[in-house]
Amino acid sequence: MPPVQKVYRDYRGKGLEVLLIDFREDPDRVRQTVKERGYIAPVLLDESGDVTGKAYGVWGPPTVYIVDRQGRLVGRAAGPRQWDSQKGRQFIEAVLATPSTP
Repeated sequence: MPPVQKVYRDYRGKGLEVLLIDFREDPDRVRQTVKERGYIAPVLLDESGDVTGKAYGVWGPPTVYIVDRQGRLVGRAAGPRQWDSQKGRQFIEAVLATPSTP
């Protein structure tokens, strides 16, 4: 999560949105973990896993979905990634450079 938090901190002023979704865990435990680790991105709770698993097919964290400014899915990655690496930042910048449509 630290690479995701870092790029969120660096790019949120440029339009990057990050939503952390936690599923099948106790909400109090999740809130405590968020507080302890200092996560700044919004955290959504899916305690049953129904929305995350059944609707979106996510069964194991971390899974990342990249959605462009038009709402199109442009990437999906399962497992940890170094989003704060040069290559990761180049990808994020390319997605952010895509103009939004009215």
